[in-house]
Amino acid sequence: MAFLKRLGFFLFGLSIGLVFLTIFLKKKSEETGTQFCYFPNCRTLKDIRSKPLSYSETIGQLVQNNQLDSLDINGFLHNGDVDFSKSETKTTPCKTYYIEGTINEKSATLKVKNCPDKAVVEDLDY
Repeated sequence: MAFLKRLGFFLFGLSIGLVFLTIFLKKKSEETGTQFCYFPNCRTLKDIRSKPLSYSETIGQLVQNNQLDSLDINGFLHNGDVDFSKSETKTTPCKTYYIEGTINEKSATLKVKNCPDKAVVEDLDY
């Protein structure tokens, strides 16, 4: 009986602590703009966003013809899903990632070459 009482106190204290940490960390991340990326998808997208972004000729023409907007590409890099089964993650020095997302409510796949010093958006498939 004493064990159950102690377990109840422990779980009550743990739940209060978790609520406090959630509120504190959420407030801190909003103020400083920090993100906690522990999953592979989030870490890959964050790594690509942290580098200077350039476009291939194909993507440059799509942007120039107003068929693609830099905000669309930004949407892929913030909300996209990396398809690791198609991606080439073992190549050096640049790794190639296929990021799935939507443009104008259509499914699309963005091909990004992630190099140590820059990221190059290479292709877009609908």
